[in-house]
Amino acid sequence: MVARLITLAFAAAILLVALLLVRQLWIGSAAARHSLGFGFLRSSEWNPVTEKFGALPFIYGTVVTSVVALLISVPLGLGAAIFLSELAPAGVSNGMTFLIELLAAIPSVIYGMLAIFTLVPLMRNYVEPFLKTTLGRLPLFQGPAYGVGYLTAAMILAVMTIPFIISVSRESLLAVPREQREAALALGATRWESTWQVVVPYAKLGILGSVFLGLARALGETMAVTMVIGNDPKISASLLAPGYTIAAVIANEFTEATGTIYPSALVELGLVLFGLTIVINGVARLMIMATTRKGSRR
Repeated sequence: MVARLITLAFAAAILLVALLLVRQLWIGSAAARHSLGFGFLRSSEWNPVTEKFGALPFIYGTVVTSVVALLISVPLGLGAAIFLSELAPAGVSNGMTFLIELLAAIPSVIYGMLAIFTLVPLMRNYVEPFLKTTLGRLPLFQGPAYGVGYLTAAMILAVMTIPFIISVSRESLLAVPREQREAALALGATRWESTWQVVVPYAKLGILGSVFLGLARALGETMAVTMVIGNDPKISASLLAPGYTIAAVIANEFTEATGTIYPSALVELGLVLFGLTIVINGVARLMIMATTRKGSRR
């Protein structure tokens, strides 16, 4: 009974902290909410001089960079996890996994610094001109190649989220019972067929969890994105164009925000990011529950 009460208190403490965070953000954004209303979410103008603030460019930048980052990191991370769990020798798998987990511990500002000196010149001089030459007819790859923008930010986010996807997916794949593999092999399946058609579907909940863990990291990333996205509060269809994210604008402008509405608008951006994260994670949870029910009916 005592152990149950203690663990209940710990669980309640986590919920309490989340509620206190929401309450503080709600109170801190009161001036902006009362002055700007729902127009704050629809407007694209961000002008501290005239006290006109709109969150739409930052929401757009946050979602675009995170989604593109996942489109890059999920195939790479899942492929690496399959290799480390199913195909690589145990010594190689353990050694590489240790190095991959170390990548997750590197501060984001270090990633940002490395991106400025290596990734940005590479994107400006080679990758973006190549994309414009080959795919320039698409709106996604039009405009000047600055080297900084949505695509560069998504690339560095992909590098930062891959370690999470690999680590969690590998553990999920290793947790699949050996009998599942042996049964598939006994029926005549090849090693690859056993892995792709039996092991991966069995571990899909853990893999989905790794993907949404990476998404949560991408949504809230600040310093690395701030250093390579260009920090331009505009909406552009081109991935080569500079942009802005919610976390980046808060980090850049909060210390210089003056008056009443300006800092309150930045706090409201924090509230929007908090709500966006909750919504996306809620959708992820519903997807996992739906997948679990579908699997249980078979």
